[in-house]
Amino acid sequence: MDNTALILARIQFGLTLTCHFWFVGLTLGLSILIALMESCYVRVGDQIYKWMAKFWGKLFLVSYAGGIVTGLVNEFQFGMNWSEYSRFAGSAFGPPLVFEALTAFFVESISVGVWAYGWDKVSRRVHLSFIWLVALAANYSAFWILAANSFMQHPVGYALNNGRLELNDLAAFITNPYLFHQYSHTVLSGLVLSGYFVMAVSAYYLLRKEQVNLFIRSYKIGLVCAMIATVSVIGTGHFYNQYLADTQPMKMAASEALWETAEPAPFVFFAKIDEENRRNTYQLALPAGLSALAYNSLNTSVTGMNDLQAEFVERYGSEDYIPAVTILFWSFRGMVGIGFWLVFLAVLNLWYWWKRQLAGSPALLKATMWSLPLPYLAITMGWTMTEMGRQPWLVYGLQLTKKGVSPVVSWANVGTSLMIYAAVYAGIILSVLYIACTIIRKGSANTQEGGR
Repeated sequence: MDNTALILARIQFGLTLTCHFWFVGLTLGLSILIALMESCYVRVGDQIYKWMAKFWGKLFLVSYAGGIVTGLVNEFQFGMNWSEYSRFAGSAFGPPLVFEALTAFFVESISVGVWAYGWDKVSRRVHLSFIWLVALAANYSAFWILAANSFMQHPVGYALNNGRLELNDLAAFITNPYLFHQYSHTVLSGLVLSGYFVMAVSAYYLLRKEQVNLFIRSYKIGLVCAMIATVSVIGTGHFYNQYLADTQPMKMAASEALWETAEPAPFVFFAKIDEENRRNTYQLALPAGLSALAYNSLNTSVTGMNDLQAEFVERYGSEDYIPAVTILFWSFRGMVGIGFWLVFLAVLNLWYWWKRQLAGSPALLKATMWSLPLPYLAITMGWTMTEMGRQPWLVYGLQLTKKGVSPVVSWANVGTSLMIYAAVYAGIILSVLYIACTIIRKGSANTQEGGR
């Protein structure tokens, strides 16, 4: 496969995975919120919580279906565009995908069906148990998928036999320290997205003064979730980056546009990056800021990309080990900036809640509603940093990305499939948006019960 085909294969995988996770992120958190809503219904018997669970359940099912459809093609790409990777790492990468399919997805798919069609057909507590099974299975499923990705980022528990990786220590695989940071950060990001999703849709109704009794409660549930999850995701992100400073120093240095080793290292707010000459022609920075953030010290040295490049050449051989610095630098800052905006918005909402003015603050409700795309954008930027920051490695330290592609697939083949996938995925996204908007416009399944 030539370089053009390699680029197209990477774009295709990035496109399909990004679209897939837009749906998955919402299902991870929304399933938990729906389970909590139905738990309130079972516990106190208030019908509003039942209609709440049913309404948000419809939107969950739409997102769940979108996630399944967009996820189906991803496994096929391993064999089609990335056959050399599958040959090299399949014995280590494959088992967690099998565990996910045979355990988590099996339980999740059955439980979703029983929950969706089991209203008033089984007892309240039995029905409640199935939505909790959905929530637990969805997040358990994410564990195995992220375990596989964490192996690519930080390989552990393997042996190299006859030029192929083999999994020989499952305990080490599932206790990979990279997985701990990645899983907590990912699940919390799903809760951030879900909290703001519930708030944004509820704000739509509050602005129209429709079903206020139902959607003011939904709004508050989403707000509590968003507040806790947003603060937590910023905290886990901080510790995640400190971990990367030791395990993937090139990724961390690239995300900070740090070309030269510095003691102490500044935190750069803005930079005009010259990747060709490997320098910043201009930067606005806080002295010692990066050393403090990465190592909790104002005088610790942080290794720059130029020194890391020389070190990697000596260790792994001649290659350009510096990733796309400009993309990583601004992806990280965009993600962090969105995170702090969402914290500010949540705090502002809490203030108006405390003053009992939530439903009567149209400017705040509009700001919340129009901020819904931001969690999606932040998640996309986070995965961009995660995956592009690992380059040029496919399996960090073991296999280069260019060594993992299929040698017999031409750029024309990949380009054709990319255009087809782009069209199909655009159709899926538009269809999901249309169905979701239709559900939202219709409102609760029972307006009279939902309350005005």
